[in-house]
Amino acid sequence: MKPHSEITALLDRHGLVVRKEHPHLSRSLQRRAQAGELVAILPGVYTVPELSRDPATLVLAVSRAHRETVFTGATAARLSYWPEVRWPSVSAATGRPRVRSPGLVWERRRIPAQLITVRGGLSLTVPSLTALDLSDLEHTESLDVALRRRVVTVDSLREALELTAYRRGNASRWAVTLDSCSGGWSYPERVGHRLLRAAKITGWIANYPFRTAGGDLYYIDIAFDRIRLAIEIDGRIHATDLGVFESDRWRQNALVGAGWRVLRFTYSMVLDHPEVFIATIRQELRG
Repeated sequence: MKPHSEITALLDRHGLVVRKEHPHLSRSLQRRAQAGELVAILPGVYTVPELSRDPATLVLAVSRAHRETVFTGATAARLSYWPEVRWPSVSAATGRPRVRSPGLVWERRRIPAQLITVRGGLSLTVPSLTALDLSDLEHTESLDVALRRRVVTVDSLREALELTAYRRGNASRWAVTLDSCSGGWSYPERVGHRLLRAAKITGWIANYPFRTAGGDLYYIDIAFDRIRLAIEIDGRIHATDLGVFESDRWRQNALVGAGWRVLRFTYSMVLDHPEVFIATIRQELRG
């Protein structure tokens, strides 16, 4: 097969060509790059111009050119438990400096083997470390998603922190993790739990499992099960995710039908009006 045809076939099959895997194509690759037909997205890795800014192509290029690489952050989240997350750039960890490339962020970092998983031939940080890397006290969406989808536990988060105790910022990550001990699956839920504990209100269970007569299983954000009082806290995702919005309405109808009282609070009601949140719950507990 002629070099031009061989390169075209490789591009059709893989979307890119790694020069060190096909040294006999080096000159043809360079000529086509000089002509603008190909773009070197990494040293020695070529693709067509229309794919040169595609993160998925860059992930493949990095994995083929540097097999020891571990993908981190939003890239690891996208490739594992959170396929909807935005990833404007590809983040990857390496033990030694690498040449900078557009759309690629290299981290000089060694990741413990216990915190690496392999999916589709790609090495990624495990969900617990990924969620923590993307979280702090004010930005917990990655942690919230991981908890809701049950790909992490508080124990796995603690283990990830202990294995990376030397990292800057782990103090705030500890705070987020310990706050998750009460079972919160979102930031406003965790704030609600803190408020209840500070107000010394007891007798509640976070993410209480409730099964309808028809067998459907729902989880109540905060349940005072003995008196059948349900506290529902709507995070920001409730306003944008139609599936979550619909599920919440089915759940509330099922609870009311089963004799539960339901109090519903929005994200801002809990964060901006904590005294009203607590006073409303106290009033219901007295009633």
